Amino acid sequence: MTHCAPPVLGFAAYSGTGKTTLLTKLIPLLKAKSLQIGLIKHSHHDFEIDKPGKDSYELRKSGANPVLLVSKYRRAIVEELPQDEVKLTDQLAALSGVELDLILVEGFRHEAFPKIELHRPTLGKPLLQPSDPWIIAVASDSPLATPPDCPWLDLNDTDSIADFILYQFLSRSQ
Repeated sequence: MTHCAPPVLGFAAYSGTGKTTLLTKLIPLLKAKSLQIGLIKHSHHDFEIDKPGKDSYELRKSGANPVLLVSKYRRAIVEELPQDEVKLTDQLAALSGVELDLILVEGFRHEAFPKIELHRPTLGKPLLQPSDPWIIAVASDSPLATPPDCPWLDLNDTDSIADFILYQFLSRSQ
């Protein structure tokens, strides 16, 4: 049996719009449909998931790359990357052996893949959608002065956003 790559859907928005907040509400709704959901979150900041003094941190700092930290509860792979800008395709390859129904992506807004734009007019930022043909819907917390050239979703109606995703990407409804 051949495993097909799962569909990928991004959430694009300016910082402070609520991407993570929406995803933490959306993922349980999709999981309730018995879907396996993967997530890739892009950060523009350096981060550590381990702390100085911990064995895995010290082993990585001594030159081990990657380091796989595992317990009966979870596993994490810490891998040093070249300091070039990361590409979504490289990150998707890291999930290639995992059985997933859908991969959600927070960030990578300038790359070419299907995205839902989150927009809050009160933040005073322009819509991304007019210049990004990969935006398939705009989710906003209030109607927009100029309607987008794609479906409009209510950012506060997570159930409707989940239904849109199920219909568009998984041919499942309700």
